[in-house]
Amino acid sequence: MTTTNETQGLNFLQEVIEEDQRTGKHGGRVHTRFPPEPNGYLHIGHAKAIAVNFGLAGQYGGKCNLRLDDTNPLTEDTDYVESIQRDVRWLGFDWDDRRFFASDYFDRLYAFAEQLITQGKAYVCSLSAEEISQYRGDFTTPGRDSPYRTRTVEENLDLFRRMKAGEFPDGKHTLRAKIDMTSPNPVLRDPPIYRIRKAHHHRTGDTWCIYPLYDFAHCLSDAIEGITHSVCTLEFENRRVLYDWIVDALIKGDRPYQYEFARLNLTYAVMSKRKLLQMVTEKLVSGWDDPRMLTISGLRRRGYTPASLRDFAKRIGVSKSDSLIDMGVLELSIRDDLNETAPRAMAVLRPLKVVVENYPEGQTEELEVANHPKKAELGTRKVPFMRELYIEADDFQEVPEKGFFRLAPGKEVRLRSAYFIKCEQVIKDAAGHITELRCTYDPATRGGDSPDGRKVKGTLHWVPGNAPTAQVRLYDRLFSVEQPDRDKEKDFKAFLNPNSLEVVSDARVEPALAQAHPGDRFQFERLGYFCADANDSKPGAPVFNRTVTLKDSWVKEQKK
Repeated sequence: MTTTNETQGLNFLQEVIEEDQRTGKHGGRVHTRFPPEPNGYLHIGHAKAIAVNFGLAGQYGGKCNLRLDDTNPLTEDTDYVESIQRDVRWLGFDWDDRRFFASDYFDRLYAFAEQLITQGKAYVCSLSAEEISQYRGDFTTPGRDSPYRTRTVEENLDLFRRMKAGEFPDGKHTLRAKIDMTSPNPVLRDPPIYRIRKAHHHRTGDTWCIYPLYDFAHCLSDAIEGITHSVCTLEFENRRVLYDWIVDALIKGDRPYQYEFARLNLTYAVMSKRKLLQMVTEKLVSGWDDPRMLTISGLRRRGYTPASLRDFAKRIGVSKSDSLIDMGVLELSIRDDLNETAPRAMAVLRPLKVVVENYPEGQTEELEVANHPKKAELGTRKVPFMRELYIEADDFQEVPEKGFFRLAPGKEVRLRSAYFIKCEQVIKDAAGHITELRCTYDPATRGGDSPDGRKVKGTLHWVPGNAPTAQVRLYDRLFSVEQPDRDKEKDFKAFLNPNSLEVVSDARVEPALAQAHPGDRFQFERLGYFCADANDSKPGAPVFNRTVTLKDSWVKEQKK
C-alpha cells in the first residue's frame, strides 16, 4: 500500500517548489490554480488534483485560484459551474476572492492573438478541420505546410477581425500558431489557437463568436493570474513545449511553468468525464450524483467524507509515473474515518421475528447502549427491549453448518447490549419457510454478560418489535472488472456490474434512526457504514445508502 508523504519524504512537486524558493525564483512566491472545464461534474481524480494544488499552496504559504476554463460554449453550463464550486468547498478548500473564468480574459486573449499575428507567428488557415489534421501528420507521418501559411500580416489581421465580427460560418477559418511543420512533435505543427463557434456562452452570451482553444487560453490565463507552478496531469506532458512557446512569445518577465504528475487510475472505475456523461445521458445511472458514480457529488451522497478523500489523496501520493490504484485504498480511507467518527446503531436488513416467550407480555425496558465502543464523548442512546424482536434471517440456521456460531435450535447467543437468548422452537408456514423463532432469555445476563461465567460464541444485532421500516440501498462497485475501459474490443459499458445496487425495502431499524437527517452517517453493527440519503431520506421515512462494508470482501466474493 502507498504510504503517506511524511513517510516517503518530499514528492517531486515539493522538491521543485523548495528549490525555487531557495533560489528566489518567482520572488519566492507559490501560486497554483485548479482549472476545471465546466462541462461535467468533478470526479475522484479531480479531488486528487484539488488536494494537490490547494495543498501545495497551503503548505508553502501561497495562494491557489479556482479558474473555470469556459472556452467551449457547446458543452458548458452554469449547473456545472455551481457543482464545481460546491465540491471544492465541500472538500475543505477555499479560493477566497480568487474565482476566475477564462472568459474573464477573452478581450486580452484576443489582443494576444493579434499580437502573435503582427509578430508573424500566427496565420488564418482556411483548411477544414479534417484537412488540418491530415496536413499535420502524426509521429510517423511528416507535416505539410498549409497553402494559407504564407498570408501576409495584413491579410491575417483582416480575416481574423472579420472572424470576430461574425462574417464567416463555423469551420470556415481557423487561427493557427505558426511554429514548425517539420517538428518531430506534432503538437508544434502549427496548432489551432482560435476557432469560429457561433454558440451562446453561459457568461458572455452572444458577444463572441470566436473562442480560444485550451492550449492558447490556459497558459496565458496562468500568466495573467501570476501563476508560478501550473500543475497538471501527465497527458499534457508533450504539450508543455507549446505552453512554453506561447508564453515565451507573449509574456515578458516572471512567467508560469508547467509541471505534470500522474493522473489517478482506479480499479473498477472509469476516470473519463466523457464516459461518465455517457452513462448519465443514457440513464445507466440515476444522475451525476448516483452513489455508484465516483463523482465527488456521488461519493458525498453515498456517505464519503471530505476527510476521507483528502486522506486518500495523501495515501496515494504524487508521482511522475502512471499506476493503477486499488479501489480498496479508497475504501480503507473512508473505513478509517468512519470507524472513528460514526456513531453505532442497529438495523436488520432481512428481518426474522423472534418471540421471547418468558419475557412479560406488554413490558418494555429501555437499554442504555453506547454510541461508540471507544468514544465515550459520543454518549449513549436508549434502545427498547420487548417480547417481540427481529434478528437477521442469516443469523439463524435450523441445521447449523460447521463453524456457525450464531443462533440455532437449542443454542444460546448474546443479543448486543441486551441478554442471552436460546432458541426453543422454529415456526414455519405451510410452504415450510421459517417465519418465527420462539426463544427464552436469561434475565441475569442483562448487558450481555452471565454472572455464572458461561460463555457464548455468537453476538447478534437486533431491533425491537416496534422498529420502523426503512429502505436500505446496498451499493457495490459499478464495474465488475478491474479496468473496464482497457478492452479495445468491447465497450466499457459491457462491464457494468449488474449487482451494483440492491434495494431492501423492508429493513427494520432502531426507532431513533427513523428521525435521521439527510447526510447523517452511522455504522450499522456487523453490516457496514451507512448514510441517510441526501435526496430521498426524510425524518419518518428514512432511506439509507451503504457507504462501504466493514471489511473488504470483494476479492473473496469474486473468487467464489
